[in-house]
Amino acid sequence: MGDSTNFAAKHPVSINITESKLFDDDGRIKRSGSVWTASAHIITAVIGSGVLSLAWAVAQLGWIAGPIVMLLFSFVTYYTSSLLSDCYRSGDPLFGKRNYTYMDVVQANLSGLQVKICGWIQYVNLFGVAIGYTIASSISLMAVKRSDCFHKHGHKAPCLQPNTPYMIIFGVIEIIFSQIPDFDQIWWLSIVAAVMSFTYSTIGLGLGIAHVAETGKIGGSLTGVSIGTVTEMQKVWRTFQALGAIAFAYSYSLILIEIQDTIKSPPSEAKTMKNATIISVSVTTVFYMLCGCFGYAAFGDHAPDNLLTGFGFYDPYWLLDIANIAIFVHLVGAYQVYCQPLFAFIEKTAAEWYPNSKIITKNISVPIPGFKSYNIYLFRLVWRTIFVIISTIISMLLPFFSDIVGILGAFGFWPLTVYYPVEIYIVQKKIPKWSRKWFGLQILSVTCLIVSIAAAVGSFAGVVSDLKVYKPFKFT
Repeated sequence: MGDSTNFAAKHPVSINITESKLFDDDGRIKRSGSVWTASAHIITAVIGSGVLSLAWAVAQLGWIAGPIVMLLFSFVTYYTSSLLSDCYRSGDPLFGKRNYTYMDVVQANLSGLQVKICGWIQYVNLFGVAIGYTIASSISLMAVKRSDCFHKHGHKAPCLQPNTPYMIIFGVIEIIFSQIPDFDQIWWLSIVAAVMSFTYSTIGLGLGIAHVAETGKIGGSLTGVSIGTVTEMQKVWRTFQALGAIAFAYSYSLILIEIQDTIKSPPSEAKTMKNATIISVSVTTVFYMLCGCFGYAAFGDHAPDNLLTGFGFYDPYWLLDIANIAIFVHLVGAYQVYCQPLFAFIEKTAAEWYPNSKIITKNISVPIPGFKSYNIYLFRLVWRTIFVIISTIISMLLPFFSDIVGILGAFGFWPLTVYYPVEIYIVQKKIPKWSRKWFGLQILSVTCLIVSIAAAVGSFAGVVSDLKVYKPFKFT
């Protein structure tokens, strides 16, 4: 003991160097994330179930508006994400105070009421994503069963399947994975999920190309689904709903700061995050354009709302099975990427409110034969399990894929992807009111607000229409 004390006294610089290698400037364990792990997190979050609804969305908008809208959404997402990444640190971009969550950034720059509103929007949206992904996962597993049934009994066989058991399977798996303590420890799950997303997107793209090559026809029209196929009012609602579906396909800003907080420095976290953003948004846009456009080319006005489960394709059935299993695996990871920030917020709040509660702080050591014991906090186990159960039950009651996707996109896109990043950037960078840049940012924000309102109206109209004929827990 004396020797180590003497060494520390004689060599203080050595101790400080060692600590700097182990800890970051905020005293937390050294972050190890890179541009590639950040890109994997983003791709896992972005290329999700939303990609499967893009052929349907393009069908509503047509060959002109469909691709243009996707490009515009990709640009807005990249631009506002870049604004937000500049605000990870308050003050100095290299050594300023870190903001660990999206909410921390809002709190550091905006007023108290704005913070509360943002918190509700963000965490309700994260909860909604959990519901959307539970629905999508059950549809994919159900599609595997139906695909095998069609192969055995013919394409006209009813092959009805209940979706409830598959939602329960997904829920049980998420209860297990939800015990992973925090965001930084799910990097491996994000990489697996990202690989799966490329797998099923590529299969969907390949099947679309093959269908077009086989028939020699390119379906669709310049203006999308024609009046007559649907009523004039349905055309309006579906067009608005398509905007929501595309918005949902690009939404990840609500977890951007949490992803950025996993990145090591130097270089600055903002620089790495911007590189990760341009890589991931570029990759996803290429995939989206290809999947959406080739899906529309293959099916025209009859493009299904889920490209791989709507049974526009029947063969090869084994390839469809692989694609749908890949979707399921991807959604297991994507669920965690979106829910970990919500888990962390609730657990942090509970610890602040009840610092001496044994329920909050109690640690259970679970022995694992051949490995060291795994520690589980009682509150984490109980609260995360309850969260998954509630989201699964709601999913059973509202299994409308395209409608839920549209609502989530509309509800989260403007406030979380556009409004708050723009307002935070204006405050932090001290952009003068009525200056050219301030005016341009406000025009962007108002335009996206109008789009989000339209998308919300269309999606809610879709839910109302579906509820008129839907009976919970029935075969579909």
